[in-house]
Formats: sequence, C-alpha cells, structure tokens
Amino acid sequence: MILILLSIAGILYFALQLEDTFKIPSPLGLISLSFIFHYLFHAAPLFTGNPADFAVLVLFLLPVLLIADSLELNLKDLKENGLSLFYLSVVAVALSVATAIFTADFIFGDYQLSVAAIIVLFAMVLATDPVSVVSIFSKFTLPHRLKILAEGESLFNDATALVIFVFIGLYALDGNEITITYVSEISLIVILGSAVLGITAGYLGLLVLKTTDNRIAEMMIMLCTGYGAFELAEHFYTLLNVFGGHSHMHLSGILSCIIATITVHHMMTNALNNEARQLDADEEALQQAAQQTIKPSRNIIVGILTRIKATVTERDRHIRTKEDIQLLAVIANTILFIAMAEIVNLAQLWQYKIEIISMFLATTVIRALMMGKFAIITNQTTKMTNVNFRWWGVLTFAGIKGGLSVVMLMMIPLSFEHLQMFQAVVIGVILLSTFIYSAILIAIITKNKAVFILEKERENHNYV
Repeated sequence: MILILLSIAGILYFALQLEDTFKIPSPLGLISLSFIFHYLFHAAPLFTGNPADFAVLVLFLLPVLLIADSLELNLKDLKENGLSLFYLSVVAVALSVATAIFTADFIFGDYQLSVAAIIVLFAMVLATDPVSVVSIFSKFTLPHRLKILAEGESLFNDATALVIFVFIGLYALDGNEITITYVSEISLIVILGSAVLGITAGYLGLLVLKTTDNRIAEMMIMLCTGYGAFELAEHFYTLLNVFGGHSHMHLSGILSCIIATITVHHMMTNALNNEARQLDADEEALQQAAQQTIKPSRNIIVGILTRIKATVTERDRHIRTKEDIQLLAVIANTILFIAMAEIVNLAQLWQYKIEIISMFLATTVIRALMMGKFAIITNQTTKMTNVNFRWWGVLTFAGIKGGLSVVMLMMIPLSFEHLQMFQAVVIGVILLSTFIYSAILIAIITKNKAVFILEKERENHNYV
C-alpha cells in the first residue's frame, strides 16, 4: 500500500513539474511517466491483475472525474449553447456512427464485421476524455464560448457514445433486431429518464447540503450526490423491481451524474448570487444614507456585516469544495493512467498496427467532417455560436479518447470472435489520440494565441 501511495504521489509530482516547467499537459506527462514506471517495475502491477480489474477501477473513479468537470459548467452557458452542444454531443456522434457503418469495409473488410460489431467498435473510439481537454485549455486564454463548446461536448459526448454502445451496439450484437422505432424509443427513455433521475438526485443532495456548514461534509454530500445518481441510473432495474416492476432496464449513469452535479451547482450558485445582490442593495442603501447625512442604526450595520460574513464564508466554502473535488479528480486520473499502462500489451498493439492506424485516421477524418458540418451550420443561423476555421481546428482535435472507451471494451462478451482485435484498436487509438491530438491542439492554440486573446477580450466587452 505504501508503494502505491508513493507511486501515485511521485508520478503526479513529476507530471505537474513537467506541466509547470515545460508546459506539457498533465495527461501527457501522466501517461508517459506511468508507462516508464510500469516498465521499470513490470513485475509488480499496482492496480490491475487483468483488464477486468481495470474496468472496475474506471467505473469506480469515473464519477469523481465527471463531478469535477460538471462543476465547471453552469446552466446559463448550457442554455445559451444548448443547440450547439446538442449537435456536437448527440447529432455528430450519431452521424459519425452512421458514416462508419458505410465506410468500415474499407478498413476492416478482411474481418467481415457485422453492423452491430461496427457500431460497438466505433462507439468505443468516439467517446472522448474531458479531463485532457480541460487540462490543456487551463493553460491558455481562450474565448469562453469555445471552451464551453469543447468541454461540454467532451462531457456529454460520453453519455451519447455509451447509450449507442449499450442500447444499440450490444443489443444488436446479442442477436436482437435494430429498428428505427426501437432506437427512437430507447433513446428517448434513456435520455429523459437519466435527466429526471439526475435532477431528482441533485435536489435531494441540495436539501442535505442545507443541513451543514462543514466544508468536508459538503464535499462528501457532493460526491454522494454524483455517485448516487450514477449508481441509481446504472442499476435502475433494481429500483423498478423494488416497486413491483420486472425489468432489466438501466439508464445512463454518466448523464445522471452530470445532471445531478450541474443541478446542485446551479442552485448553490443562484443562492450565492441572490445573497450578493442583497449585499449590493444594502451597500447602496448605506451610501444613500451617508450622502443624506443620515446615521444608519447599529442594528442595520450589524445585520449587513453578518450577511457579508455569511455570504463570504459560504462562497469560500463552495470554492474550496470545488478545489478539493478537483484534487480528487487529479489523483483519480493519475491512478487511471498507471492502471492503463499495466494493461497495455505492446506485442498485441504491434500485431494490429495497420488496423490501429487506419482506425485512428478514419475517426480523425470523420470527426473533422462532423466539426466542419457544424461550422457550416453555425454560420447559417443566429441561434448558434459561429465557428471559424481556428475554432474548427480546436474542436476537431479536442476529441482525445480516455478511460471510458476501455470500460466499454470490457463490456463486450468474451465469446466475441474479434475481441482481441477490438482491444488492440481501442487502446491503440487512445494512446495515439492522447499524444497526437494533444500536440496538434497545443500547436493550434499556441499559433493563434494572440487572436484567441483578442476574441476573449471582445467577448468580455460584448458581455459587459
């Protein structure tokens, strides 16, 4: 156990040093150092004796990553960019899978993959990693709307990819027939059901939050809210059976966790903003009294000071809670990268190198086309944020893959004949996207750094 702690702390320390000194995004540093560490101490895997252990580990750590990322979003931004985010995280993913069905034979013609197998494979490599995107963006000044589009797409994209993977891909792989009616019904049920469950869990969490002023207790409640929503959604059939239903239905844990966290964050932010507005009104009243040479009563001054102290304390507690959860997310991400290094089979990756490179190029082209289509649409309507060529490049290469792809990989039946090839392709694409996409993304942002700063300033001016 001490070795595990030292390994996590040491790898994270050096990754952060690389980030601060050489501007290398922490995900790149973490995954590189994790591989170096693993191959220096190959005989002692820390987290995974086999790939199945990694899937369990990811499912355990995934909610805290989602909670940390969801706390960076607010409902106002989601409303303003709702149509754009819906296209990026739902329509674009669905269109990408549809495109893959008609083009997969050019890549995997020798394997004679069924439509179900193609859906399963492409759903896995379309799921993105919001942690890497947020980490890279945090080092640069970017327009707020661009960050919302990229980070929001990375977050909600995972939910869509998982829904397609489980309820369409695996469903068909099991021999069931896919119809338009089935796809429409299951999508509506899962999305709406997950949203309602997430909102309900969020309000319950908010009620519990009102019972404490302790920062550590607040963080525990936030974690329980996100994890609770995730668990209830993934095991929704258990809840149905308790109330007499007989179903194997489960919802999207990712979507429920995201919505539950956003709900709590939104309500807390609203409460703080209302208190801030009240303080502004109190300040204005005091200034008017001072100008009129009217001496405010002691009770009024004491009341205002009490409200100021309570508001500042609550705001500080909320900020520190977010920072604590972000720290947990960084540690969780470090553990995931160490575990990923342990399950990678280099010999297997080399065996399927052609398939890996082909899939990487294919998904890159498909994503570039989807983002290009999005840019064309946004420039033809006033209801969506216009996307220029610079933004198109950022959105295209913000599609870095992550641990969720491996979780889905572990859900494929062991009897599936192409499982070994799928394992190599998915892990290979994750590694390539982590290094290549990150490098290109940094290069694009660095090259256009001055322009992005001007866009940010113009955006702030328009907002004011």
